Amino acid sequence: MIIDAQGASHKEINERLRPTEGAVTLTGCCGQRFIAAGFSKGDITIEGVPGNALGAYLNGAQITVCGNAQDAVGDTMNGGKIVVHGNIGDAAGYAMRGGEIYVKGNAGYRAGIHMKEYKEKRPVLVIGGKCGSFLGEYQAGGIIIVLGLCDDGKKIVSNFPCTGMHGGKVYLRSDAEDIVFPSGVTASPATEEDMAEIEGYIAEYCKQFGADIKAVTDSRFTVVVPDSKNPYKQMYVAN
Repeated sequence: MIIDAQGASHKEINERLRPTEGAVTLTGCCGQRFIAAGFSKGDITIEGVPGNALGAYLNGAQITVCGNAQDAVGDTMNGGKIVVHGNIGDAAGYAMRGGEIYVKGNAGYRAGIHMKEYKEKRPVLVIGGKCGSFLGEYQAGGIIIVLGLCDDGKKIVSNFPCTGMHGGKVYLRSDAEDIVFPSGVTASPATEEDMAEIEGYIAEYCKQFGADIKAVTDSRFTVVVPDSKNPYKQMYVAN
């Protein structure tokens, strides 16, 4: 089924998408926000550039974007999968609490900010390219993987990564020697056990985007974890 989004508001688009069953292709998308927000089912392919908060509160549906996406992809996402065959803007996976996001290219600032997890809910954000500043800011759970699969001479992640991090893990396909981490986190070479934890997610990335898994994994990885679950303890009068 094909739905033409040209000139339609996000409300009109979602009203047409919601009752559909099976695979749907959304054409002519140009900046409409909140597409598929809160959707629990469906397999949606988007041609064009969706606006902010694509898949916000997503609860089980799958979304594939054939090009780029704007800010706040998967905002407060609870389940499902978002696959972007291009780059994304800022705050991808904001407060994400479940599901998976795979991005072929680069991400802007604050990717994975406030990500969290609870029991079996463990969100995963995989960035194939590089990330801007404040990656994993205030991260409380989940897994962020940055593969750095672009040769542009820049660091795999820009300034202030993992600021305020107090849960979860960040994996960087790099020795991270050129990255300055804040106090309160530990960055160390990934072990075989660490790599086993993310092997399935890297395999899914390679499947989605046609990458060579051996070439991707044949590199040093760094894992970043918080030193404390309560990094702000010293700020309170009563400890």
